[in-house]
Amino acid sequence: MIKKRSTILIILFIFTTIAYFYNQIGPYDKKSIDEVIVKIPKGSSVYEVADILFENHLIKSKLFFVNLSRITNKDKNIKAGTYKIPQYFSNKEILELLNSGKIYKDFIIVTIPEGFELKQIAQRLEQQGLVDKNKFIDLANDVDNFKREFDFLNEEGITSLEGYLFPDTYYLEKTFSEEAIIRLMLRRFSEVYNKEIRQRQKELGLSLNELITLSSIIEREAKLDNERALISAVFHNRMKIDMPLQSCATVQYVIGERKAILSNSDIQIDSPYNTYKNKGLPPGPIASPGEASIKAALYPADVDYLYFVAKKDGSHSFATNYNDHLKNRRENLGR
Repeated sequence: MIKKRSTILIILFIFTTIAYFYNQIGPYDKKSIDEVIVKIPKGSSVYEVADILFENHLIKSKLFFVNLSRITNKDKNIKAGTYKIPQYFSNKEILELLNSGKIYKDFIIVTIPEGFELKQIAQRLEQQGLVDKNKFIDLANDVDNFKREFDFLNEEGITSLEGYLFPDTYYLEKTFSEEAIIRLMLRRFSEVYNKEIRQRQKELGLSLNELITLSSIIEREAKLDNERALISAVFHNRMKIDMPLQSCATVQYVIGERKAILSNSDIQIDSPYNTYKNKGLPPGPIASPGEASIKAALYPADVDYLYFVAKKDGSHSFATNYNDHLKNRRENLGR
C-alpha cells in the first residue's frame, strides 16, 4: 500500500514538473494579440537576450528560456537586430525567430516630447515622412471621429485633441495613416488616464478638460521635475482666490511663438487663452502634458505661493506676496 502510494506521488510529481516546464516555456499570454518591438544589440549573450525578453513581457522565465536555448542549440545563433514579437509566441517560436534573423525594419521611431503642441507633433511626423501635416491637424480637430472608441473624449469642453495626443516614443509603421497614428497616441493617453487619476480628479472637482488644460500649462512652465508641484500650487492658489493665472505659456500659445520675454502688447492680446486678461483656466490645453505634469496638477504642493519667476538656470524663485515677487524679478531679470 505504501509502495503504491509512493509510486502515485512520484508520477504526480513528474507530471506536475512537466506541466510546469511547458507552462514556463509557453506563450507569455496566449490570448494576447499584442506585438512587442525589441532590439537585440550586437554581441548580446543569451542571458542578456533573456533579460530583454523578460522585461518586455515576452517570456515568463529567464532561466527556462536560457536552458531551452542551450538544449536546442539555439543560444549561439541569435542574431542582432530589431524584432517584432507577438506575446502569444512560445519560447521555441521566439528562438526560431531570433535565429532566423528576420528583423523588423518597416517602422520609424518618433519621439514626441512633453509640452509639444498639436502643430509641433504634426510637423515632426511630417518631417519623418509619416503624415501630411494639415490632414493630421484637421483630423485631430475632429473629435467626434474618435469619441466612439475613446469615451473620455465625450466629456464636456473637449473640442480638439490638443493635449490628448500623449507624448512618448512611438514605433510607427510606414504604412500607418494619419488616423491610425492619432488612435495610437490616444490609446497611450487612455493607458495613463487610469482609475487613480480619475478618482483624484473627481475629488478635486475638475473636469478632464480642466485637468489636462492645467497640466499642459504646468508642463510648459516647469523645467525641473521637482518644481512641477510648486508651480501647480501657484495656479491652484490663484484660482482659489479668483486671481488671474498670468501664465506666459498661454500667451505664447496664442501668438504662436515661444518668446523668452513677453511685451506689454503680447499680454494685452485679445484671446480667451490669454490668462493675463482672463481669470481661470483657458478653454482647452495648450500642449500635450506628460504623466508627471498630470500628477502635479492633481497633487499640488502644500505651500502658499502665488508668484514665481524664471531664473537663468531654468529653475524658479517663488513668493507668497507681490513685494517679494518684485524682489525676485529684480534679482533674476534685472527689472
